[in-house]
Amino acid sequence: MKRIAGILLIAMIGGAVSLGLYKAIEKKQYSFSSRPDGIPIRQVGYNPSAAFNQPDFEAAAAVSIHAVVHIKSEFQKKSLVYDDFFEFFNFGGRPQPREYSTPYSAMGSGVIVSQDGYIVTNNHVVQEATDVTITLNDKREYKATIIGTDPSTDLALIKIDEQGLPFLTYGNSDEVKIGEWVLAVGNPFNLTSTVTAGIVSAKARNINILGSQGAIESFIQTDAAVNPGNSGGALVNTRGELVGINAAIASGTGYYTGYSFAIPVNIVRKVVGDFMKFGKIQRAYLGVFYREIDDQFAKEKGFTDLRGIYIDDVVESGPASLAGVKSGDVIIRIDNNPVNGKAELMEMIGQKNPGDKVTMIVMRDGKEYEMALTMQSEDSKLIAEKGNKIIIQGATFEALSSNEKARLNVDYGFKITSLANGKLKSAGISAGFILLSVDRKPLRSTQDLRETLSNRQGGVLIEGLYPNGLRAYYGIGL
Repeated sequence: MKRIAGILLIAMIGGAVSLGLYKAIEKKQYSFSSRPDGIPIRQVGYNPSAAFNQPDFEAAAAVSIHAVVHIKSEFQKKSLVYDDFFEFFNFGGRPQPREYSTPYSAMGSGVIVSQDGYIVTNNHVVQEATDVTITLNDKREYKATIIGTDPSTDLALIKIDEQGLPFLTYGNSDEVKIGEWVLAVGNPFNLTSTVTAGIVSAKARNINILGSQGAIESFIQTDAAVNPGNSGGALVNTRGELVGINAAIASGTGYYTGYSFAIPVNIVRKVVGDFMKFGKIQRAYLGVFYREIDDQFAKEKGFTDLRGIYIDDVVESGPASLAGVKSGDVIIRIDNNPVNGKAELMEMIGQKNPGDKVTMIVMRDGKEYEMALTMQSEDSKLIAEKGNKIIIQGATFEALSSNEKARLNVDYGFKITSLANGKLKSAGISAGFILLSVDRKPLRSTQDLRETLSNRQGGVLIEGLYPNGLRAYYGIGL
């Protein structure tokens, strides 16, 4: 019995020692120290199990690399926009297009979005390309056809003749959160199938790179490394869903310095769907002139709340006007999504189609009002008439009077009496300019004016003169 009792005593002592050691380790992991004021501070020590809670990118990378392609585009002249997406802090002055005796090549990336060969990429990767070659991750090569390009979003849809291809599924960029892990997948410096990781640093960034008046800029900003060649590649979440198309970096050198930007996938889905279904973009418009609210403007207007977008004016018979929106209203929500800046507003409207129903909440005289809008086609904003005036592309035109014709020694023409934001103003045209012809076609009637400025796509040459007799020419993309 004494022997058994001794064994039990030894076992109990051993257990007590083990328990004490465990408690000591536990206290070392979570020990407390004190601030000078005596308040304890918990200090967390190393916890081996925490290593297993780190984000895992393996599955997302495995899916993505097979759906991201290498693009080689050949041009007879160097694109004016390609380099700007990697040096957008260094515009300075853009070089004129230069003709090459042999084709100039540029590299980029693209994302397969359907098993039958549709690929989305950046417009600046394939714009004006004479030949586009696609290389899959398994090294198969194909010639691609350009289905459509959209400079206002910097997106393009191309296609190769193949079936059964791996493709990425769309995520929802509205649900992407700041701080969320993402992967950038592409072909930087011609290195195929490169994956980098980072977090979402910001949303709804407007970096003023697309240039045109109707540009939709609401980029997702990340710190995932992106370099020349990544353009058109995928930004994916940890589930392997496509949440953006990589487009640009902020850099003074043309190489990655910590900031990269991607086009939200909800805009991508809209553009791709329009090209597949209609062959062109079906863009909706709101029919308002607006400005962002900053602290100084809020003080001028006596606002105590800096939320929302201030409405300077509404377009007569436009969606907002018909719904009851007035000048001086402040848009604070669209479809229950907060609106606090131009980029957010443009992104929301850019996802809509003509005919879509939209619920808008505006602030008026300190009270909230709900407005039900039906979106109209962007084409419908190009022409409106008020008495003897005609409004096209944001410019108000009047036919020249007999006295004006005699003084200027012309037989026809239309004078711009006022000029709002639009493509004409963006091109440098000023109020008072007299339009005489578009693409050498004389403007002898309002019908001529309608046809030449509202039913055209691509670039046009505008010729006219100013009241002092100075002739001027403008090239404008419609």
